[in-house]
Amino acid sequence: MAMMNAYAQYNTSKILTASPAELTLMLYEGAIKFANIAILAIEQKDIPKAHANIIKVQRIVDNFRATLDMKYPVAQDFDRVYVYLQERIVEANIKKDKTILEEVNTHLRMMRDTWKEVMKSNRERGIS
Repeated sequence: MAMMNAYAQYNTSKILTASPAELTLMLYEGAIKFANIAILAIEQKDIPKAHANIIKVQRIVDNFRATLDMKYPVAQDFDRVYVYLQERIVEANIKKDKTILEEVNTHLRMMRDTWKEVMKSNRERGIS
């Protein structure tokens, strides 16, 4: 039990001290993880677990959309992608379709990897 508390404290500290860019990366990682859990749950016919984790993915994508700064043209592009992902996530949840979730995960991984490259580029240029 003490080990679990230490782990929880570490994770809380990690989140509280993260930059906005790092938090965004954590959200991408979380969405991918939850989609993977949902895929496994579908394979195991654990419908409640699949539903719960698909909802987590949906909430993260909702959060991404809600935090877009629409004064930048690129935000409109991201919004279109997030709307598409939301539609696919809802469809995956209704149908409990792991193929759709795998597609969503492919998009999320590409976006995460692009985000990592942006973070790396900014670090190299001295931008936080």
